[in-house]
Amino acid sequence: MSSPIKPPFTEETARAKVKAAENAWNTRDPEIVALAYTPDSEWRNRTEFFKGREAIKEFLRRKWAKELDYKLMKELWCYTDNRISVRFEYEWRDADTDQWMRTHGNEHWEFDDEGLMRRRDMSANDYPIDKSERRYS
Repeated sequence: MSSPIKPPFTEETARAKVKAAENAWNTRDPEIVALAYTPDSEWRNRTEFFKGREAIKEFLRRKWAKELDYKLMKELWCYTDNRISVRFEYEWRDADTDQWMRTHGNEHWEFDDEGLMRRRDMSANDYPIDKSERRYS
């Protein structure tokens, strides 16, 4: 297991942190994803506000029960000593309607001294796409 990527960030470590997050989220495993966050991490995800790893896991289980075949791309937007902002795009198939969707958004992350995310603020928009329009598979 590699050592955690901790602040203060450089361009290289910020890019590595973003790639590690992308890889973890693409596992679609709430247990793996939640390990990147402090036990009391504060989240805003669209209109939902919650706190803590257990709430994160519950949210992700609900998310991936609805968002089937989820595939995510994240890219570094900017960074400072202990903060990173990303642009992201992901595609998924709605469990209820079978409609393919693309989601665009941004996230602002704040990290503790050990490199765990203590705050995540996310905004996003979804729109329907045809299966033939998918960019990620």
